[in-house]
Amino acid sequence: MFKAPIPGPDALPASSTLLRSTMIAFATAAVLLVTVVAPAEYGVDPTGLGQLLGLKRMGEIKVALALEVEADAAADAAALAAEEEAAEAFSASSGGPAATAQVGGDAGNLEMAELVLQPDEGKEIKLVMREGGSVRYEWWTIGGVVNFDTHGDPANAPAGFYHGYGKGQGRDSDEGVLIAAFDGLHGWFWRNRTKEVVIVTLRVEGDFQELREIN
Repeated sequence: MFKAPIPGPDALPASSTLLRSTMIAFATAAVLLVTVVAPAEYGVDPTGLGQLLGLKRMGEIKVALALEVEADAAADAAALAAEEEAAEAFSASSGGPAATAQVGGDAGNLEMAELVLQPDEGKEIKLVMREGGSVRYEWWTIGGVVNFDTHGDPANAPAGFYHGYGKGQGRDSDEGVLIAAFDGLHGWFWRNRTKEVVIVTLRVEGDFQELREIN
């Protein structure tokens, strides 16, 4: 059996050669970091080469997207905290969980409604509410998902007026507490973007005067 000869000490690279190779590797990595990685990942282009290669624009987009994700996460956290605080306040003012089971008493009104949405059809339900009134709501779907927009409209609203409480796409349920920002109509618009018939069921309980299906 053939055995390869084991190199002797003289055949190994000299320390100076290893040092030179290491320095070349570090220098190459540093050049790539400044000319390629920094522009492509962070939009930082000290040499101007990233601009010529289109890498700087790529990095700027990445940074903008990262900041947008952070901002959305912060906004979602703030909205969730506000919703939980409102839910606690509503529960305390209505006498706790036991009181919310009443219909019409101190807990306010309790109603349920059902909508049938054909493919690409949209329908809306609004509550007549006074400013500061709060309702606990939940809705869910059967047969598919929907896009929704929760918003309010004051009486004689000017053209282009919009006051939103939340929206989403491709959802099969949602729940929370809605606090009226003004006297008027406050509620939900759902649209079925699927190819199937979708049924939406809404349950609301709290301080509202009337539930209306808006045609």
